[in-house]
Amino acid sequence: MNENRADLPWWRSKTGFIAICFLAIAAFFLLTEHTAHVFGALPYLLLLACPVMHLFMHHGHGGHEHHRPDSSAAAPPDGKK
Repeated sequence: MNENRADLPWWRSKTGFIAICFLAIAAFFLLTEHTAHVFGALPYLLLLACPVMHLFMHHGHGGHEHHRPDSSAAAPPDGKK
């Protein structure tokens, strides 16, 4: 019977089973503790997202002078130039 135990993969051995159980318990507590931290910081992350999105969406407050008006918008309503 000892010969069969040597052929088992490490995760099917007694040590592997204990290691997997320990890792599963540690992952559970790690995830539950970090979710509490993330949910606590979520309002601040939402507030921080506003100015960050504003900077990236407006390309650093360069204004709109780089946009050219199209020809229909530049022409006066009476059709004269």
